[in-house]
Amino acid sequence: MNILSIQSWVSYGHVGNASAVFPLQRLGAEVWAVNTVQFSNHTGYGDWTGDVYSGAQIERLIAGIEKRGAMARCDAVLSGYMGDAGIGQAILGAVRKAKAANPNCVYCCDPVIGDDDTDVYVRAGIPEMMRDEVLRLADIATPNLFELRLLTGLPCGTMDEVKRAVGALHALGPRTVLLTSLRTDETPGDAMDMLCSEGGEFHRLRTPLLPLAINGAGDAIAALFLFHRMKTGSAAAAMAEAGSSIYGLLHRTAEAGSREILTVAAQNEFVAPTRRFLAERC
Repeated sequence: MNILSIQSWVSYGHVGNASAVFPLQRLGAEVWAVNTVQFSNHTGYGDWTGDVYSGAQIERLIAGIEKRGAMARCDAVLSGYMGDAGIGQAILGAVRKAKAANPNCVYCCDPVIGDDDTDVYVRAGIPEMMRDEVLRLADIATPNLFELRLLTGLPCGTMDEVKRAVGALHALGPRTVLLTSLRTDETPGDAMDMLCSEGGEFHRLRTPLLPLAINGAGDAIAALFLFHRMKTGSAAAAMAEAGSSIYGLLHRTAEAGSREILTVAAQNEFVAPTRRFLAERC
């Protein structure tokens, strides 16, 4: 499996490509990583050093990959944090090239915009670009609950409301949606849910709530879900595999009291999760 992953990069810690690439490689995928930024660490620390690359720089990297004849062998494109509109257009260009060279290529968009505890943290215009352009090309979308509400403009307090909002997201383009984190009136206080939707069916995955708030988990979930969806052909099976691995990874991280997810130390969770959870139709 060949995956073109276009995301941010940090030297210290694990977010963006630094969170997504290694789990994919551990599972046996060949990953062509294109980094949209090179930072010392994630911005949650409050200070960092490094550079944001331009759309033109990303386009040159994609052109170099294309020159190797690789696009015809590209099974999937994965994108996350876009930075600015220029990078967004470069990603869209890469998706179009990959799909033109290989009609079976799948585009998985993690529509990174913000979260409940941070609100919107991307530049002005990015949410609109996600809604009006990017998701129209996406086969798979992996928003969090905040991003689902923002992209659809719909309330998501109850499971019925969430399902309606997911339906509205489908209408924008993606045939498969994974809601990476979900709490509704049906979610017990000691649990966290994930929800996937595909082919008119909804499935929920429920795991124990862990006492941590960590950066980079969403990037890993999107990558793992993409891999397992392509491998199994089923969104529900992919969510069960990805959700079980992420729970194991975060459980190990919480036990260690680490501020960074233990991507390397807990790598066996990607291939053989310590605890497995099943997806239930809902």
